[in-house]
Amino acid sequence: MAEPSFYSNPRRAADVTREQQKLRRLVDDYRAHQQVERELLDASALARDSAGDAEMRELAASELPELERRAGQLRETVLLAMIPPEASDSRNTVMEIRAGTGGDEAALFAAELFRCYQRYADTQGWKVQPMSSSYTERGGLREVSFLVSGADVYKQLKWESGVHRVQRVPVTEASGRIHTSTITVAVLPEAEEVDIQINPQDLEITVCRASGPGGQGVNTTDSAVQILHKPSGLIVQCADERSQIKNKASAMTVLRSRLLKMREDEEKARYAAERKSQIGSGDRSERIRTYNFPQNRVTDHRIGLTLHGLPQIMEGAIGPLIEGLQNAHYAERLAALEGRSYELVKPSGELG
Repeated sequence: MAEPSFYSNPRRAADVTREQQKLRRLVDDYRAHQQVERELLDASALARDSAGDAEMRELAASELPELERRAGQLRETVLLAMIPPEASDSRNTVMEIRAGTGGDEAALFAAELFRCYQRYADTQGWKVQPMSSSYTERGGLREVSFLVSGADVYKQLKWESGVHRVQRVPVTEASGRIHTSTITVAVLPEAEEVDIQINPQDLEITVCRASGPGGQGVNTTDSAVQILHKPSGLIVQCADERSQIKNKASAMTVLRSRLLKMREDEEKARYAAERKSQIGSGDRSERIRTYNFPQNRVTDHRIGLTLHGLPQIMEGAIGPLIEGLQNAHYAERLAALEGRSYELVKPSGELG
């Protein structure tokens, strides 16, 4: 950083500066931990010194609980800082939401969850760019894909992958019975061209006329694009833009992200055979989270976290859910570093 040419590459300079700040905090925390450990040893020795002053022994003994707490807290902070970040954490993210079991009700909830993610992105200062969508007559979403851009997007949103289950009385239900429906959410780190090399000969690209509402141009020109990646069998469709060129670019972004996610999953599977697939089949029994409207609660089944205040959550207040999942993940990785078994903590509480 002291080199005269350091700032000639602003992006590289910013990355190195952030790394330097992170390492400085780590070193400061480690030194603070060492200091507290020394104070803890001194206080322990003084508290056991039967030949010393009784008042000093009592004072030293009273300081031990607070010193032990601070030592443990700093130790955990240092260990967490030493855990290497996952390669994709800083990437932008492609999200795909699809209605699963439940027909129109599932599609309506898919639209509500899409809006929830948009509201949460707004609170984080992220940008949401819709890429492809398919609406029902009632205003629900059969499926939608969108790009979320910003700082550490994938680091936070990757926990949303899986089957989301909703329990409520649908607007289409005349008898007032509670229905259970599901939607699936896939979260894909955005891939760049340097990450995934795609042979143009492996692609089968077709264009067609976009369907659905759109006014002038959308459903009167061949602007919709479908791309088939022959080696993997992946099919991507994009039709939200009026321009065929823009739709093709969006489709290629989704395709690269899916291929990158497939590659990452294959690599992780070699080292973690127990890792479950991201969204499963969409069956109710595979849910990761339940939104129970009659009971005004959301439960994340992976960590046993239950929050009340469902209206706020559906307006984008999903931060406590994401934080709970992150903390459980860090606790698991800390346990692995220390060579001990991981004990899952199941918190619960009110939102806000």
